[in-house]
Amino acid sequence: MKVGILAGGHGTRLAEETEIKPKPMVEIGGRPILWHIMMHYSCYGYNEFVIALGYKGEVIKRYMVDYCSLNSNLTINLKAGRVDLHDTDGIQDWTVELIDTGLHTMTGGRIKRLQPYMGDKTFMLTWGDGVSTVDLARLLAFHRHHGRLITMTAVRPPARYGHMEFDGDRIREFTEKPQTAEGWINGAFFVVEPQVFDYIDGDDTQFEKGPLERLAAEGELMAYKHDGFWQCMDTRRDKFVLEKLWDSGEAPWKTW
Repeated sequence: MKVGILAGGHGTRLAEETEIKPKPMVEIGGRPILWHIMMHYSCYGYNEFVIALGYKGEVIKRYMVDYCSLNSNLTINLKAGRVDLHDTDGIQDWTVELIDTGLHTMTGGRIKRLQPYMGDKTFMLTWGDGVSTVDLARLLAFHRHHGRLITMTAVRPPARYGHMEFDGDRIREFTEKPQTAEGWINGAFFVVEPQVFDYIDGDDTQFEKGPLERLAAEGELMAYKHDGFWQCMDTRRDKFVLEKLWDSGEAPWKTW
């Protein structure tokens, strides 16, 4: 089963980083967040990726082209122009298709442009800026069981401030930055049937608006509720949170 990843956005709220690279290439622990996402899918046996490029897509292309040589030992025959790789056991067995989906294309348009590469079978889909502990095997089983066109992983967003409970004016309980107790949001990590492409008109379609709203109205959009860890990387603060978790050795999304 293929995995589509949208990696073409501008990432304006991470402007300090994204002036020179697309948001999926912003690093956590010395690796792009895109790599972390791909590693999570690979842990469940999903090793075929189709990545929708846009803003500074050439940075992702260069990273993927150079990945093997930068992560293995090399013997280089300068005169023959031949490069032999050694000690490649630690390199992932991935097939990665890099598809230019336009600089200003909306999310739905990017998904639509991946249609020729996804085939006519069920596929996974996610955004290139969020990590999670979602159990992909259970997610797929849930999708197969209900038989609808698309499953969205619903998550509880991390609170951005400490949570307080009061007894009058006395703070009875203080919890620093918990996962919110109520409310669910779109956490991506979709399972999608190919018929969903028919709900997308073209480049100007925002997937979260018309297509998902229509699918919901027709009863074809189901939610897989994930109570575990989920964190997107929209801001510098989000990046700091993820870096701190990684450096502590307790990054929840490190399932490999």
